[in-house]
Amino acid sequence: MRTFLKFMLVMIVLTVIFLLWLFGRDSDGVPILSYHQVNEIDHNEFTLSPEEFDAQMKYLVDNGYTFVWPDELLDAWDEQTPLPSKPVVVTFGGGKLDFYKTAFPILQKYNVKTTLFVVTDFIGLYPNYITWAQAREMQDSGLVDIESNTLNHGNLADMLSNQDIRNQLVNSKQAVEWYMKKPAPYLSYPGGMYTREVEQMTHEAGYRAAFTIDYGVAHSGRYVLPLIPIEGGKSHTFLRFKARLHCAPLIAPLNRLKNSMIYDGNGALAQFIWIP
Repeated sequence: MRTFLKFMLVMIVLTVIFLLWLFGRDSDGVPILSYHQVNEIDHNEFTLSPEEFDAQMKYLVDNGYTFVWPDELLDAWDEQTPLPSKPVVVTFGGGKLDFYKTAFPILQKYNVKTTLFVVTDFIGLYPNYITWAQAREMQDSGLVDIESNTLNHGNLADMLSNQDIRNQLVNSKQAVEWYMKKPAPYLSYPGGMYTREVEQMTHEAGYRAAFTIDYGVAHSGRYVLPLIPIEGGKSHTFLRFKARLHCAPLIAPLNRLKNSMIYDGNGALAQFIWIP
């Protein structure tokens, strides 16, 4: 019995040391939050209600977070200058109309700087997406920066033709620059999917940085900056938001382990790894 208790005590101590090391290693990391939809209609994992989104933005403001642009983040890394206190980057993917109608007024309410990655072929074409005029209106507010989410949100990692990938990267970038009359140096990989080759081609297309889904915090780097997905459609959305915001150093390696197990054919075992 004593041997078992000693063993458990050692395991607890080692676990505490590991967690302290994990969080200490990421203490200077910056959370980059990724949202998709805010409305009262779509009750799925990609959608928050207006009340939920409002509560999350209020939490960030009330707890002293400073909203920064990707440019500010990369400039600080390049120039080795300090970032503001408790920096956080807020992003949205897609360019759905509910961003303009519902999320944008909440962002204005709390003065939140936001990067909106748009699927350029969908803008002004489908009724559930924003128009370029609405994009310019939001950009003119000084709170929204429009960037690329590719031409049609196809999975770049699955495209067989390098020319198709280049078209997605280059033409969407040019579309944003043409309509918004400003540089478009940032890309969000559709679905967070990329390969080493896609990463290199993104660099060659003239992007300064690109973003993927990884739950972790950002330290440095360029073409695989981690986006923490903030989900809805389930219970306890606010609690899960706080968990992902504060516990990213722990959640990220757990999620990578889970994905690796699924990839290796151990999906049943991977289900025992809980991601909030």
